[in-house]
Amino acid sequence: MIQFENLTKSFWVNGRRMVIIDDLSFTLPSGRSLALLGRNGAGKSTLLQLISGTMAPDSGTITSDGSISWPVGLASAFHKDLTGAQNVRFIARIYGVDTNTLVTFVKNFAELGAHFHMPVRSYSSGMRSRLMFGSAMGIQFDTYLIDEVTAVGDASFRQKSKAVFRERVKNASAVMVSHNMNELRTFCDAAIILERGRVKYYDRVDDAIAVHERRLSA
Repeated sequence: MIQFENLTKSFWVNGRRMVIIDDLSFTLPSGRSLALLGRNGAGKSTLLQLISGTMAPDSGTITSDGSISWPVGLASAFHKDLTGAQNVRFIARIYGVDTNTLVTFVKNFAELGAHFHMPVRSYSSGMRSRLMFGSAMGIQFDTYLIDEVTAVGDASFRQKSKAVFRERVKNASAVMVSHNMNELRTFCDAAIILERGRVKYYDRVDDAIAVHERRLSA
């Protein structure tokens, strides 16, 4: 369960205050994998960062009864001057998991070869995504926050990524952002649409996708 109480987040853009999340009070149910839908610029990635605690709200609170991953797909999740292996060791200490176990999992999963021991600033965007996704999947979270990362790599790697994510969400919740509606249908069993700072919950992901697509075409 993740609960928002009077949550507000805004940014100053060209001297004007733009409200992204507007006095939101809402509870995300436990045990569901939720598709997070909304127009470009609606604030989907901002909401994921607020949930994870990597961004502070202007006001209001977010409470949870379980562990939450960082937003997997967020480019700033890793220190660019550290190697992939050093970043993974740091993450293991932060989240209190066995360092060697996590390093071994990510090394094998991400398939970075010698690059695993090179600075992240030398990585391509696809390599960074592999490192981020592998690091998150190597930790047993109660809720995974996924932002456009399960389609990285060749067909074999994508298949492996989807398989491990499917295994994780058997015993966990997820909030997932993707422009691929078929992917959301595959992994999610419910949805929320973010529109003008508010969210609406849909018990069927297909119903939410239909509403979302009508709005985009209007």
